[in-house]
Amino acid sequence: MRCLAVLLCLGFTSLAAQQPETPPDSGTARAESVPPAPPPSPTPEQKHFLDGLKTATRGLAQLKDGIGRVSRASKGDSVAQQRAGQFLAGLCGSSRGFLKRGRPQMNPTVYEDTVRTKAKRLTTQMDTLIAFTPACEQRAAAVPNSTAVELSKRLKSYDGALRDFRLAIGLPVKEDTAKAPKHP
Repeated sequence: MRCLAVLLCLGFTSLAAQQPETPPDSGTARAESVPPAPPPSPTPEQKHFLDGLKTATRGLAQLKDGIGRVSRASKGDSVAQQRAGQFLAGLCGSSRGFLKRGRPQMNPTVYEDTVRTKAKRLTTQMDTLIAFTPACEQRAAAVPNSTAVELSKRLKSYDGALRDFRLAIGLPVKEDTAKAPKHP
């Protein structure tokens, strides 16, 4: 008799284990536990825009590198400042190539409504940087500090436009990795 009770108990336990667990009531799920919906996949034209942005970003990274070199050159060492200025001048020239190659692919009309205005602002900021690169190339070797300051202002405006654009299309916004960490 005990043997029959043990077999029945094991049988019911194994059958209960095979039953699917009832899903929780959808009304009681927390909002934090629901993953956000992924952004819609871009159209081919929007992908073309993003590819142009990716190309142009390489030029922007070069500009940020040049600014960093000028800012790291010691104030009393005129040779280091001159070398950093010459390097910034070269980077302004090479970055212009990446910016000019990526910018024509960036047509803001491929987006709708508010995203279009953000894309237009982004391309306007990029056009401003492209227009400044010849002056940067000419002046950076002679006056590296003032050129770097002017370029930093323009890059800051561009970074704000890029951040707004990325938020508008649903991409994650990354902190600028070129920023120096703040020490107390």
